[in-house]
Amino acid sequence: IGGAVPTTFKALLERRITVETTPSAVWNIIRDVRRMPQWSPQVVSVKLSDSDDDIRLGTTFTNLNHHGGLEWITHGEVVRYVPEKEIAFRIAENYTIWSFSISADEAAATVLTQQRETPDGISQFSLELTESHLGGQQAFTELLEAGMEQTLAAIKACAES
Repeated sequence: IGGAVPTTFKALLERRITVETTPSAVWNIIRDVRRMPQWSPQVVSVKLSDSDDDIRLGTTFTNLNHHGGLEWITHGEVVRYVPEKEIAFRIAENYTIWSFSISADEAAATVLTQQRETPDGISQFSLELTESHLGGQQAFTELLEAGMEQTLAAIKACAES
């Protein structure tokens, strides 16, 4: 992959949705990263590295992702885990941290927030692949943001059913 690669990207992507149920009910859904394929339009499968079924700080896993005809594998590690509040995982290949956080709102509902943080930037490898295979940073960011909205809507539907 040759040529100059723009390194401009949004450092923080964030979407939120109000879910008409308790924070505890939402937590019981989002705490298990293996359920991501049920909601995310990009994640095909998630497999824990250890056979232990308990998700906690330090849990590692492998994702199979897809977009159009492309498929790729990423490796994640749970880097924040606060029961009934937040789960976050770092993706080794691109350095991003994805998280779900929950809080109660005044109407006895739950605000669910999904973020993608880039505290260490995005790996050069990932930037190059985004430019060469995923339509560039702007197009891929728009795809990620739309995917976040789909993911949150699917979690909301699951939690409210």
